[in-house]
Amino acid sequence: MERPRTLGELKASGWRPSSVREEMRRNLIARIRADEPLFPGMIGYDETVVPAVEHAVLAGHDMVFLGERGQGKTRMIRSLIDLLDDEIPVVEGSEINDDPLAPISRPARERVAELGDATPIAWLPREQRYGEKLATPDVTIADLLGEIDPIRVAEGRYLADESVIHYGLVPRTHRGIFCINELPDLAEKVQVGLFNVMEERDFQVKGFKVRLPLDVLIVASANPEDYTRRGRIITPLKDRYQAQIRTHYPLTRESELEVIEQEQRRTERVIPVHVFPWLREIVAELTLQARESPEVSQVSGVSVRASIANYETLIAAAERRALRLGEAEAVPRPSDLPALVASMGGKMEPEYGASEQGDEVLFEKLLGAALLTVFDEYLEGADLDAIVRAFDEGWKVEVGPLLEAGEYVEGLEEIPGLAAAVALLDADPAIPGRVASAIEFVLEGLHQRSRLNKDVAGPRARYGAA
Repeated sequence: MERPRTLGELKASGWRPSSVREEMRRNLIARIRADEPLFPGMIGYDETVVPAVEHAVLAGHDMVFLGERGQGKTRMIRSLIDLLDDEIPVVEGSEINDDPLAPISRPARERVAELGDATPIAWLPREQRYGEKLATPDVTIADLLGEIDPIRVAEGRYLADESVIHYGLVPRTHRGIFCINELPDLAEKVQVGLFNVMEERDFQVKGFKVRLPLDVLIVASANPEDYTRRGRIITPLKDRYQAQIRTHYPLTRESELEVIEQEQRRTERVIPVHVFPWLREIVAELTLQARESPEVSQVSGVSVRASIANYETLIAAAERRALRLGEAEAVPRPSDLPALVASMGGKMEPEYGASEQGDEVLFEKLLGAALLTVFDEYLEGADLDAIVRAFDEGWKVEVGPLLEAGEYVEGLEEIPGLAAAVALLDADPAIPGRVASAIEFVLEGLHQRSRLNKDVAGPRARYGAA
C-alpha cells in the first residue's frame, strides 16, 4: 500500500504514534504468540538470557548486558531492532527523526506550523533507528549529545537560537535504540550527561539548555568485573538501568560445537574435508578446559571465537597437507593440533605466574587435558593392552603433520590391537587419511595416559615404550 507522503495524508490514514518501548512490547507479544525466536542464531540462551530480555522489554526497561568477551552481547543488542516496526514516519529533513504528529525539535516544529497538513514526511526503516558507540576515554559529551556548530554561528545565527546546535548520536537516535558498548570506559562527566538524558530527558550544550523529550531506549554492554568495580560507573547511572542481564559462554560441549558449526567461515573447498567427531570435540573441549583452568584469567574470559578460529585452523592444516602431498581428501589429525597455538594466541590471558611458563607450555597442558578427556569417552573400556605390549617389545611409530597417510597404514595390522582400536573410531580402512588420523589419536591418548612415551623433534614425534 502506498505510504502517506504528507502530514494530512498521515492523519487521514489513521496512523497513531507510540513510544519505542510500547512499540517493542507490542511486537514482542506478537512474536511470542507466534512462537518465533527472539534471537535466532544465539545458541544456549533460550532458558537463561532470552527470558530476562523478554521480561525487560515487556516491562519497558533500559538494559545493560553483562558478560565476558565473545558472549554475543552486541549481537543480541543489535537484534533488538527486529522488535521495531518496519518503518515509521518522520518530518522530512529532520535531524532527530521528529514525529510529524508530535515534533520536538525547533526546526521541525516551525516547519509543521508553517506548512500544516502539507508538511512532507519520509519513512524511516528500522535499520536506521539504531545507534551505537564504543565507549573509550576520549568519547566526549559532544559525541553523544551535541555541540555548538561554529559554522552555523558564523552564518549569523544567535547562540540563543536552538538551530546552532549540531546534535550528537543520542538525539539523532530519537525514536530508536542507542547502544553504549563497554560502558565502564566512559568518562564520568559523559556518564552524567547520559544519565540526564535517561532520567530527566534534558541536556546542556555549553550552557545552552535544551529540553527535548527524547524517546530512546538506551542499552549498554559491559564486562561484569568492570561494571561492579567501585568508581567505574557513577551510582545514579548504574541505578538507572532497571535490567541487568547476565550472559554466559556455552554451558556444554554440545552447545560449543553448535556455535562452531554455525559460525565457522564457509569457503569453497577444492578438496573434500572429513573431520572426525572426536576431533571436533577436542577443539571444543580445549576451550572448555581453558575456561575452567586456574592458570587462565577468567576475568577476560575465553571467547567462543577461540573455538571457531581453532576449528578453522585445524581444517586449514589438513588442507595444506592434502595439497602438498596430493591427497584426495583432507583429514585433520591430532598432529595438526599444535598449530592451534597460533589461533589460540590472544584469546586467553594467562594468570600471573602461569605467564612465566610461556603461552605454548600452557597451551600444551590444556590441549593434553582436552585430548585425554575425549579419548577416555570414546575408548572407555577398550582393550588397549596389546598395543602397549607391542611398544614394550620394541615398536616405535613416528607421526607428523606432513607424513604421508600410507606410512601409517603399513603398521596397522602389524601392531596387535591397533586395527581394532581404529575400528572403534569409525575410521574406514580403505581411506588412508582417516586411518592415519585415528592411529594418531590412539597413540596420543595412550601417551596422555602415561602408557606410551613421546619424543618430540620439531613438527614430528616418535612414540615408544613408556
